[in-house]
Amino acid sequence: MSRILVVEDDNDIRIILLRELSKEGYEMIGAASGTEGKEMLGKSPDLVLMDLMMPGLTGEELIGYIPDDIPVIAISARSSIDDKTSLLGLGCVDYITKPFDIKEVKARVAAHLRTAGRRSPAGHILRSDDIVIDTMSREVRINDEIVRLTRTEYAILKILVSDAGKVISKSEILKRSQEETPDLVESSLKVHMSNLRKKLRDAGGKEYIEAVWGIGFKILTLS
Repeated sequence: MSRILVVEDDNDIRIILLRELSKEGYEMIGAASGTEGKEMLGKSPDLVLMDLMMPGLTGEELIGYIPDDIPVIAISARSSIDDKTSLLGLGCVDYITKPFDIKEVKARVAAHLRTAGRRSPAGHILRSDDIVIDTMSREVRINDEIVRLTRTEYAILKILVSDAGKVISKSEILKRSQEETPDLVESSLKVHMSNLRKKLRDAGGKEYIEAVWGIGFKILTLS
């Protein structure tokens, strides 16, 4: 079951979104301000629907706290092209103008959840050593602690864990990651890999990924 966070200070609109989307089988979380929405990110939503003009943190400020692997759809009365392109540039995957048709909201939510790889209600677990990946919720844990990864870092880790113990070439990582993170290119792979290795090392206290000189990378497995 996908979990959706609705961040909206208008009580009537928030209630409508929570009620109508719950009818589609989603688990719903509501927040009445940007500040409260930031706190609710700890519940690991699969998608965020948010207003822009809110008390506390604004929508634009809240985006900075949302992990890259969580799709964000802005819902706002602001309808200019500049507003829309600005939000898309900040990281929103979509922009819906108020007043909205709830059928359109439902359709766009479903589409972006599919794109994010959360179609299956059953979930799927990948494991290597003490790394556990839930590919339905896109949640990564080490020793039962959540590790916050960007969309690109998650895609790389999933590839390595799927073939744990095998050396995966750089070109194969780039090719297999395209469906989930088309922004990954050869020139940025080194940086993303370095950041991923540090996050895993900080969480587990040891190295999880080995660089194989001239070839690629592999997940270190227990001997």
